[in-house]
Amino acid sequence: MDSDALNTFLAVHRRGGISNAAKFLHRSQPAISRRIALLEQDLGVPLFERVAGRTLLSDAGRVLLPYAERAVAAAQDAERAIRALTNQNTGPVSLAVTGTLADSRLSKIMTGFAKENPGVALTLRTATSAEVSGLIRRGEATIGLRYNVDRSRDLDCEAVMAETLQVVCASDHPLAGKRVKQFAELGGERWIAFPEVPGRREIAAAHVFALFLTRGLAEVEWTAVDSLTAQKRLVESGFGLALLAESHVAEELSSAAIAAIAVDDLVASHDIAVVTRRGGFLSLAARHLLEAIRSNYSATDAITIRQPRKQRPARKTIARRRAR
Repeated sequence: MDSDALNTFLAVHRRGGISNAAKFLHRSQPAISRRIALLEQDLGVPLFERVAGRTLLSDAGRVLLPYAERAVAAAQDAERAIRALTNQNTGPVSLAVTGTLADSRLSKIMTGFAKENPGVALTLRTATSAEVSGLIRRGEATIGLRYNVDRSRDLDCEAVMAETLQVVCASDHPLAGKRVKQFAELGGERWIAFPEVPGRREIAAAHVFALFLTRGLAEVEWTAVDSLTAQKRLVESGFGLALLAESHVAEELSSAAIAAIAVDDLVASHDIAVVTRRGGFLSLAARHLLEAIRSNYSATDAITIRQPRKQRPARKTIARRRAR
């Protein structure tokens, strides 16, 4: 059972079959089939099953999967470590981040890193927090940036920043720029949040509802919107309130496109965490990027939100309909 066999096994699994794996690996279908057959012969069990025309992992295949991912990632680490002996600050570095963290702060980090490390091929891909951890675990990304600390034993994950969440509304909302004593006072409003998706721990609807539940409110009107930009535009239009990170709405608050509602009894934040594979190899360039992320996200300069002196003229809001 060598690394080539395991890599072929992973390709068949991830690409959904022999044909797609052959295209991905630039090999013939018979060669892929033969490689899988030899691996199954070695192990004495089938690794795949054909179900309704689909190629799925067998019970043995599901057991093998995490070990194969770690083995292939370790082989990649070894190759990078050897190359690093002669090329101390070159080569590829892959960064995986939760989509809503791909903002101006991250852009500044990447721009500065690119200028200081011109020989490094830096790539970026976005995913959910759970997917970021998976990409790191499989060796498909070098460094990850996600919400909340992943406590998996095969990952090193550290919180680099706790970002405050705040309630935002349309600039012509009756409570725009004002203060309420209790979060429960907003229970009658429509709320906008990310839908609750298994494996994704972003600022989902469940996060908002949990805050209301702790205050004795079980029924809250809400709309699921799977886009941060769309959420902000809907808030701006008067369609509802949202609980968003300060950095995500700093520009809109500054331009008075939306406004904040201060809530005396609301203390809400989420951790931003950087993740790497435990025991995995980090090149000099990767360590430089990791340090840049740590220093930028742990900076103590807080975001200051200034409410406009004059609110914009009232605008016609979108008709409010109860979520189904």
